[in-house]
Amino acid sequence: MKRILWLTAALLATGISLVATEGYEIQTILTGSSPTSSRNANWKPGDGLTLEVGGMDFLADGKLAVAIRKGEVWLLDGVLGAPDKVRYSLYASGLHEPLGVLRDGDSLLVTQRTEVTRLRDTNGDGVADEYLTAARGWNVSGSYHGYAYGPKRDGQGRLWVALNVDMGDRSDNKAAWRGWSGLMGPESAFLPMAAGLRSPCGLGANAAGDMFCVDQQGTWIPSTPIYHLRKGAFFLNPEGIASQDRPDAPLKLSAPVPNKMPYPEALRALPEMVPPAVWLPYNKMGRSGTDLAVCAAGGKFGPFDGQFFVGEFTDAKVGRVFLEKIDGEYQGAAFPFLSGFASGVVRVLFAPDGSLLVGMSSRGWSSLGTQAYGLQRVRWNGVTPFAIQEMRAQSDGFELVFTTEVDPASAAMAASYTLKSYTYLYSNAYGSAEIDTQPLTVTSASVSEDRRRVRLKVDGLRALYVHELRAAGVRSDRGAPLAHPDAYYTLNRIPRRP
Repeated sequence: MKRILWLTAALLATGISLVATEGYEIQTILTGSSPTSSRNANWKPGDGLTLEVGGMDFLADGKLAVAIRKGEVWLLDGVLGAPDKVRYSLYASGLHEPLGVLRDGDSLLVTQRTEVTRLRDTNGDGVADEYLTAARGWNVSGSYHGYAYGPKRDGQGRLWVALNVDMGDRSDNKAAWRGWSGLMGPESAFLPMAAGLRSPCGLGANAAGDMFCVDQQGTWIPSTPIYHLRKGAFFLNPEGIASQDRPDAPLKLSAPVPNKMPYPEALRALPEMVPPAVWLPYNKMGRSGTDLAVCAAGGKFGPFDGQFFVGEFTDAKVGRVFLEKIDGEYQGAAFPFLSGFASGVVRVLFAPDGSLLVGMSSRGWSSLGTQAYGLQRVRWNGVTPFAIQEMRAQSDGFELVFTTEVDPASAAMAASYTLKSYTYLYSNAYGSAEIDTQPLTVTSASVSEDRRRVRLKVDGLRALYVHELRAAGVRSDRGAPLAHPDAYYTLNRIPRRP
């Protein structure tokens, strides 16, 4: 079996270990560090195309549409074949930092800073000749960080867009809808739905069709959150809340925004604030979450169908998230998956063959990747890794589901597991350390007859806290340790029944 054999110098320097999941291989399609861009129609890898990926989607003919930071959309033909056979052609240009692409019938929807633009090739020559406004209505100030993301389609067919708050010079977060997410409506309207976002870089629907987004740690954001987007929700960041006073706002805060208090207390102080479905603990799962894609590969990507795969910029890696519903609300567990990508991961997309495409760009920020941009592909080689597939909440603990059979002796030992819980300080500061940390006692571990499930009874569960598990003592039925013994469960609600 192939292995990832290299570590970047940056990884070694920071002491962050390489995260690898057995059975998964990274294939490079195109990476580079050239600052130049090209306009010729048929580029080969290495010819200088600066593929700083901001969005990806497949066309009906199998070509991959890729939006790049410098305002272009390229079509890649043969991207699922040999990398040296891929052909590149320029489809559109003149856009303003596009950060999302979605195929919609015979056209492409591309989100740039000012609007969502519909691109069409009306004469069949492979180049867009029609640029039409598909959605607009949010403020564009000239701020450095005034990005717009999307669109993504939910299970009802609705198209979602998310907007960064302004940062730096020329910021204007009192103008329309900065830090909000909403729908593309009729007559190119933007229909606001949820507030409290900071840098909602990635959108994606889960298997049930509900829309989620990844935000990023920063002011008011203690650690990277994943939100379930829905009408009337306020999440964490109030910097764009001034738009609540507009007549079409779907929410109005009923109390002042709390500051400098533990997050569970902040939730109780502000009724409109809803918790993230999942927290991604800082450094442990990454530092700058970017995108998410649900695995619907029908087993072609291993045992993780129905789960989200989440891009991470700073650490140049991809994580994994399992979600479940408790009392009608989402919560779940985050797991490490794979690192060692060439650049900061910005976009993730499952291909028709079940592989995962990873689009990258350093964008001038700090990333552990050694390249400035690129496109790589993760494939499963058929080897099932020994991993915690799911972590489910119970009224008195957790149930762990494993990808393969466990050794019953090690898995039934309470000492094979350690647990602790913690929360964050909700404040206008940039991020938060873990606070109010408590060790938890695993009182028993029971292995199911099929040796795929372990029921942990745990003393001291706390609602609205992250519960960090380490299962270092568990072995497979062949004696192998878990590649990733760590899991991070966001326990917003404790189930009332076992």
